[in-house]
Amino acid sequence: MCGLLNAGNIVLDFASAAPSVVKSIRQRDLLNTWLRLYARQQVAPAIWEYQPARLEEELSDLIYYTVDGSGPTPHLIIQSENTRISRAYGHTGKGILLHDYVGPRLAPFVMPAYHECVARGLPIYSVADVDDSSGRIVAYERLLLPFLTEDKVSHIIASVKTFCEDGGFEIKNLMRGNDAPPRPRLRAVIDRDLFHRAPGRIAAADVVELADQSSSSVPAEIIELN
Repeated sequence: MCGLLNAGNIVLDFASAAPSVVKSIRQRDLLNTWLRLYARQQVAPAIWEYQPARLEEELSDLIYYTVDGSGPTPHLIIQSENTRISRAYGHTGKGILLHDYVGPRLAPFVMPAYHECVARGLPIYSVADVDDSSGRIVAYERLLLPFLTEDKVSHIIASVKTFCEDGGFEIKNLMRGNDAPPRPRLRAVIDRDLFHRAPGRIAAADVVELADQSSSSVPAEIIELN
């Protein structure tokens, strides 16, 4: 199942995906923390509850937004500064509306993902290719995590990762350094398998069958874990 969203003359589709769609280990850690909080009542958590491990190490790749949903279209206000992505855009954006910060050329490619995140209250993951100043192709991976206040999305945290198969690349003005728009590879709403099970552990109510393999005459013993 897909969601469709208009972005000017561009129609963007969002595929339905499970958390495994996210490939970055650090982004998966961020998502798993969100999923543990989501699993309690099947709704996005409050932002003050969100305390992932090694958060300090990720701050340069995170952008915090507040959401003003009072109008027909939600406005996102940037709350972070001095992030790696601010170098990609050429300047910091703290206190600026995201729509104004990215500008009219990039807004049709950027804003629909945020609007979908607000509308669905679910994580959004996207991957696009952009070119650096030397023409090297850079993968731009973005994970959006929503947070609620009084049952409405009031905050979004964006995790942005950049990767170049050719090795090093120039991040300065990456998003503004050429006229070529981003080339989307994937846009997905994470709406399936919304739980996190720690590896190597057995969840409550799983059924485990134990049998003595030394004698076929011994019946299997069924134990239900609660």
